[in-house]
Amino acid sequence: MFKIGDVCIDNAVVAAPMAGVTDQAFRIILKSFGAGLVVSEMISDMGLVHQQERTLRMIDITGETPPVAVQIFGSQPEPMAIAASEVANKGAAIIDINMGCPTPKIVKNGEGSALMRDIPRSRTIIRAVVEAVKIPVTVKMRLGWDADNKNCLDLAQAAQEEGAAAVTLHARTRDQYYSGTADWSYIRQLKQQLTIPVIGNGDIWSAQDALRMKEETGCDAVMIGRATMGNPFIIRKSVALLEKNLRLEHPNAEERITTAIKHLELVCEFKGEAVGVREMRKHFSWYIKGMRGAARLREEINRATTRQQLIDLIRILIDADNAD
Repeated sequence: MFKIGDVCIDNAVVAAPMAGVTDQAFRIILKSFGAGLVVSEMISDMGLVHQQERTLRMIDITGETPPVAVQIFGSQPEPMAIAASEVANKGAAIIDINMGCPTPKIVKNGEGSALMRDIPRSRTIIRAVVEAVKIPVTVKMRLGWDADNKNCLDLAQAAQEEGAAAVTLHARTRDQYYSGTADWSYIRQLKQQLTIPVIGNGDIWSAQDALRMKEETGCDAVMIGRATMGNPFIIRKSVALLEKNLRLEHPNAEERITTAIKHLELVCEFKGEAVGVREMRKHFSWYIKGMRGAARLREEINRATTRQQLIDLIRILIDADNAD
């Protein structure tokens, strides 16, 4: 267990925010497999300032097991403070500020990892958000803009000085996007430099990777992102290894399919069948990756238009597995 501000986190495994992935349904799935903390998709400050219906739905955490962190992004202190207040009022336990997103449409507006090029502005944003709410504020960042400008140590120090309760480092530069190798040595440097908790992120593809990051860097927690897509079981395996030194087996086909169907049901409940089916096509393809017969089913999954079609298609894989 560790604490972010006054919020107790049951274990050292955090599920990363991922745009278009970590919606309410997937957060519930990730929590069910033991994640100590889940983080929402990144949410636009201006969407909250203007009370856009779609954005307001994204901060709905009704019925979720706490603690839940909500991540916001923007480039100006005042709207970020307003957004933070809105999020806090909706019951979030923690507000996370995105200063790491590398995508061009975010960066061109001076948001996400673009803020790493302007630490004075980043300071004012962090300060404004911290002053606007009573719940802990965290900051997620990258190593820096590129290989010649790795300034995460400076930004993290500024975040701590402005009242941030923890920082998360995705140990790649903005220019790397998701390619190359994450440089965990900077996570270790952050841990040595700061007094607030440090969460490490980048290149955790297995429970063994999670343990290795903890041991090599001394970080307070590990954050797992892309490896959870179609594989929330990595959360359970990582918690077991980090907390109890237990090595769990990968789930069989039936559990993978059953989890995918539960995920589908949740998305349809929250978003309706038409949207739910459309959004779950990619998740189903992730859930069945590597299973016998998955490749030929993928095309049919991408054509499915109803919940029952998806369920019938994916159950074919259980029947194939049981026939072995």
